[in-house]
Amino acid sequence: MYDYLIVGAGLFGSIFAYEAKKRGKKCLVIDKRAHIGGNVYTEKIKGINVHKYGAHIFHTNNKEIWDYVNQFADFNRYTNSPIANFRGEIYNLPFNMNTFNTLWGTSTPEEAKAEIEQQKMAAGITEPTNLEEQAISLVGTDIYEKLIKGYTEKQWGRSAKELPTFIIKRLPVRFTYDNNYFNDRFQGIPIGGYTAIFEKMLDEIDVKLNIDFFKQREKLERLANKVVYTGMIDQYYDYKFGVLDYRSLHFETNVLDNTPNYQGNAVVNYTDKETPYTRIIEHKHFEFGTQEETVITKEFPSEWQPGDEPYYPINDNKNNEIFKKYKALADNESRVIFGGRLANYKYFDMHQVIGAALTKVEKEFSS
Repeated sequence: MYDYLIVGAGLFGSIFAYEAKKRGKKCLVIDKRAHIGGNVYTEKIKGINVHKYGAHIFHTNNKEIWDYVNQFADFNRYTNSPIANFRGEIYNLPFNMNTFNTLWGTSTPEEAKAEIEQQKMAAGITEPTNLEEQAISLVGTDIYEKLIKGYTEKQWGRSAKELPTFIIKRLPVRFTYDNNYFNDRFQGIPIGGYTAIFEKMLDEIDVKLNIDFFKQREKLERLANKVVYTGMIDQYYDYKFGVLDYRSLHFETNVLDNTPNYQGNAVVNYTDKETPYTRIIEHKHFEFGTQEETVITKEFPSEWQPGDEPYYPINDNKNNEIFKKYKALADNESRVIFGGRLANYKYFDMHQVIGAALTKVEKEFSS
């Protein structure tokens, strides 16, 4: 008999298992995929650690979380500085003085602020009612048209005029020549890839892969005193209040032989509407690779259908109301602990998942 059945070998489940084992508890971790690590999983191809489910750059302002994750890996000094490609024009992200100089030839913060203010005034938007109006009221028309509109509409599969303002409540606009996307104190990529972190967390813990919890639910639940569930909360309750909506992704990964450097950066966003993918990831740049070949991944957003991998919750009013009903049920469970992105119907960065997992561990084992 196990103390805990942990459904999902991603960050939340693996941290809970690791901490439970430290406290003398016996855990069984299952995952429907053929590997541990969830969406953070990295796979070695041609000596390059490939981020199988999109770019994952670790960043946090919390020293405790940084110290916690560093017990499992050494991190390099990688700084996230993505590039935007709009029909062959190259811009720095986040929006900063380099971006403004390329767009308008401005060289001082004063000039850049004046240009943005002039465009905002010309648009005459006082009460934004959709994402397009919200973005223009924040950064003006040029940045919106070239760097936001096409990318956002591809990402969400809808016109920006149909998208709610909350998606883009704040846009990072910097009047410095700083291409560092994150403001966080700590940032980097684990040397050797993320998978090694999960291997250390789950060392000497029973793990079974290619196991679909819902295909043998009753049998699996009988194996443990408690369940830690990190999957979709609506699926756990058999969609009784309705299906929660997501956006999904699919990836096309290619090995390019005799190509030491394909695009010169780990992440290049394609912000025009004509290019079908939102970005290309060149994985070797995360770890400053010098291999003679390279691996690139094109990222294509898509509508989520049952059976697809859910990536981005659509936190509009309709879905949030449905989620509240599921959360009310979950809050009353005595034998089940819910955690992670899918169980909370919220997009989390990695450091947020770690923090939430450690908080849940503290609550579970403090009594």
